[in-house]
Amino acid sequence: MMGNRKKLIVMFYSMLFAALILSCEDNGEDIEATSFDREAMLTHWADNIIIPLHNQFSTSLSSLKSTTATFVATPNSDNLSQVRLKWIAAYKAWQYIEMYNVGKAEEIYFFSKMNIYPSNTERITLNISSTVYDLENANNNAARGFPALDYMLYGIDTTDDLILQKYIGDVKYGTYLTDLVDAMVLNTETVVNDWNGSYRATFISSTENNASSSINKLINDFIYYYEKGFRSNKIGIPAGVFSGAALPKNAEGYYSRIYSKELVLEAYKGIETFFTGKLNGTTIMQGLSLSDYTDHMEGNLEEKLSTTILAQFERAKTKINELDSNLVSQVESDNSKMLLAFDELQKAVVLLKVDMLQAISINVDYVDADGD
Repeated sequence: MMGNRKKLIVMFYSMLFAALILSCEDNGEDIEATSFDREAMLTHWADNIIIPLHNQFSTSLSSLKSTTATFVATPNSDNLSQVRLKWIAAYKAWQYIEMYNVGKAEEIYFFSKMNIYPSNTERITLNISSTVYDLENANNNAARGFPALDYMLYGIDTTDDLILQKYIGDVKYGTYLTDLVDAMVLNTETVVNDWNGSYRATFISSTENNASSSINKLINDFIYYYEKGFRSNKIGIPAGVFSGAALPKNAEGYYSRIYSKELVLEAYKGIETFFTGKLNGTTIMQGLSLSDYTDHMEGNLEEKLSTTILAQFERAKTKINELDSNLVSQVESDNSKMLLAFDELQKAVVLLKVDMLQAISINVDYVDADGD
């Protein structure tokens, strides 16, 4: 009789444990996932990385707006230099936040309004001459944002003196420059105010592991950015990886020329910041990160996938550092170095998109056009 009772107790707890596992599986969870403090990770992402970086970017844009107003009022060499300095400072700050395509950023197509390159210079010229344009219209994606400013500050003529003459001789140029910056500031305020307002709580509370959860969406955005915005747009497309011929005009910062590699390296820092949870590579405000989540979900493996990923990041960074500061001239003089950099970046795509996503039980939520 006592033996049967023990058997019933064992069967009861076995069934209870099985039901618990099935419940977790039904919700896209597993035991490893539910034992990780995902809310703490989301809180760290929001409070110590995403919001501070967005606030810094907003501040840099405000500074750009101020110097732009000074330049438009008094277009001279010194003021042009100041606008250019504020432009590149803001552009570098942008590299840290482009990947965060959630909340209002996703809703208003923030990325498309800020960094579509190469610029459509014919469209920009038409906008300036007609004075009739809507910078919120998607038709102007390639005629606004940082690439359009690159053209307006460096590319509208062949020398600085001739560029200044454009602004001195025709107020339409100053008006368009002002409108570009104002639109960037306005859209940034929309995103920043959302993060500093109600969206933060919404983001942090979404701790599930399903297609619409914060973790799932942000990790997918991170990988998409690494693969498309970083690997392809900054290196692969200018190098001609997908076209069969080099496309130097597709380099980021094409008209200024001197900043293209620097922008890539800033973007690399942004990628590393999100993956490690360490802002600008320091331990200040360190918290649970994607690398921690990956390690946890892998269990007790001696060789951690996060270590392998970071090592591959470093190998890619080494190849990027070997490039000329002007990626246009690098493509034109020795494109093989660009292709080598792309190859190292590509190896990390496989680690992130295949190995890591498998380890953390997340599916890819975007269409792949060029393979892994």
